[in-house]
Amino acid sequence: MKNKMNYYIAALVALATFIVYLPALRNEFVNWDDGLYVFLNVHIRSFDASFFRWAFFDFHASNWHPLTWISHAFDYALWSMNPLGHHLTSIILHSINTAFVVVLALKLLGIARQGTPQNPPTSFLTDRTILIAAGVTGSLFGLHPVHVESVAWVAERKDLLCAFFFLLSMMMYVNFVRRQETGDSREQTTDSGNDKAGQRSIFINKHYLLAFGCFVLALMSKPMAVTLPCVLLILDWYPFHRIRSLKTVWAAGIEKIPFFALSLASSIITIMAQRAGDAIVSLEFTPLSVRVPVAVQSVVEYLGKMLLPMNLIPFYPYPDTVPLFSIKYLLVIGLVVGITAVCVVLVKKQKLWLSAWGYYVVTLVPVLGIVQVGGQSMADRYTYLPSLGPFLIMGLCAAWIAEKVPLIIRKGMLMTIVRVAGALCLVISLSYLTVKQIAVWRNSVGLWTYIIGKEPERVPLAYNNRGTYFYTIGLYDRAIEDYNHAIILKSSVDVYSNLGMAYYKIGRLDEAIENFNNAISMNPKYSKAYNNRASVFRKMGRLDEAIADYRKAIALAPSSPQAYYNLGVLHAQNGLFDQAIEYYSQALAIDPNYADAYSNRGIAFSFRGHYDRALDDFNKALDLNQNPAADHVNRGNLYLDTGRKQLAIADYQKACNLGNDVGCNVLRQLTQGFSPN
Repeated sequence: MKNKMNYYIAALVALATFIVYLPALRNEFVNWDDGLYVFLNVHIRSFDASFFRWAFFDFHASNWHPLTWISHAFDYALWSMNPLGHHLTSIILHSINTAFVVVLALKLLGIARQGTPQNPPTSFLTDRTILIAAGVTGSLFGLHPVHVESVAWVAERKDLLCAFFFLLSMMMYVNFVRRQETGDSREQTTDSGNDKAGQRSIFINKHYLLAFGCFVLALMSKPMAVTLPCVLLILDWYPFHRIRSLKTVWAAGIEKIPFFALSLASSIITIMAQRAGDAIVSLEFTPLSVRVPVAVQSVVEYLGKMLLPMNLIPFYPYPDTVPLFSIKYLLVIGLVVGITAVCVVLVKKQKLWLSAWGYYVVTLVPVLGIVQVGGQSMADRYTYLPSLGPFLIMGLCAAWIAEKVPLIIRKGMLMTIVRVAGALCLVISLSYLTVKQIAVWRNSVGLWTYIIGKEPERVPLAYNNRGTYFYTIGLYDRAIEDYNHAIILKSSVDVYSNLGMAYYKIGRLDEAIENFNNAISMNPKYSKAYNNRASVFRKMGRLDEAIADYRKAIALAPSSPQAYYNLGVLHAQNGLFDQAIEYYSQALAIDPNYADAYSNRGIAFSFRGHYDRALDDFNKALDLNQNPAADHVNRGNLYLDTGRKQLAIADYQKACNLGNDVGCNVLRQLTQGFSPN
């Protein structure tokens, strides 16, 4: 019955979490990595050998996390580009993780209650207080608004997957330790006989292997799981009490060698991936004398946001100046040192505080910015796993208060009302703040407008990305306004290039070229600017300059298909269809899922009379579903040219149903007995 009650509580907290996050199902994708991960990522659109080869051997988005890509591919197979389904998967994962947190807290607190002769049990841990502490810990994990970023942002699926396997690995390790301590003859490591034989028996232990396997999957989801071996050592020290001397430290360390080896390998791969994408910030720009105080401040600020979740921002800008000896930084450094000192002093009475604090700091280390990636100083998503330490302490405090209530209020009914009211207050307040934070991620324009409202002069990325949103919906003047504001805050090659494209769209070609020139002067190896400037030259009829720029873009980024594709368009526009076909084919050799290249090569094949090859290309373009209306028109034209009128009508009808005016007009002429012009 006791075990059933434990699982009932875990299920109840998980269900509450699922319900509170349901508003996220109305959210759209946002133009901050969601394109890289999902709606512009053609690689996830099929489960074939090329997809798995890409997932495991490519550093797409400056990361190596193949299991995350498999997760997104699975969602695409189920939901295509409907964001509701992608959000639903994230909500389910977060709810399951919440249940895992409750179960894990129950297991660890149960072990802590047992104690040892040298380490007496925590006095107030009874069955009831353990249930309360675990329930509160799970509620904080599931409902706290600091975790909204990891759940409501589709691109952060990696947080949820990593935590899923990280928590599973911890639970398997708890089972492993319990089997060792209970002396299960089938699974324990014997103390008698050969020590090496004992170590070998550990490495073939079922629960040990399950813990290791889950660790592998966690690293394949997100490399932040590299801290798990250190976490297991902390658990060995407390609450397991397996580390009691230098000899036991050595034994525990030997036991974790496979875990540490895997962490090292994952760290090397991660650094390679980040460098491949130029994501690591050089020490020249942010030296260690700046990074260390900012990292220490983040440790404190994360705690503050867990205690008082106000003013949560999806992007916390890096500070403009970091005076090391300012009162602000001296205070936060002193606070971190003070908390650590207090935990160390209390070790003889209670190890729990240092264990929880150690877990929190250790799991934060990979994201504190010592190796700086990106322009943020901190991020709410980085707290997803580290928050377990502080939340467990909060849960224990809530359990302690609940135990003290009967001493103050002696009437049974009133005591129950106070406890229930406290629990409802916690759940309702957290749920309100979480639902409010979910709304921030409703869509791209809302997200960036919110950030701009919080930090109007410190986040040029917000203006750039909001400008890109306006660009995609055709509001070029508003896009230009935002791009210009971003440049005022901090000029960058990306913003200059984006501004150039906006000017290109409204026909201000000279200004477009000026901005592409600015991007190239900032970074002469920026291939995208050459590619975009070439498109302007092409429109102005300056074909030699356009070809030169396209070729320069290819020389700088030979693995990018865009310039090859644009050269194909240029040659097709001038009637050079054989050359166009060659360039389209080169683009497709790089990216076999390039739908526009298939579509345009199909048109070129049609002009050259290669109708079977054209039909094959149009079918492939339709399979990729990038621009189905235009592709149905193209295939309809081919059917009409080859005398297959009924097939042509079917394609024009599909194009018309998708809102394509050309398809509707041709369909009308065909069905009324006229031949289209």
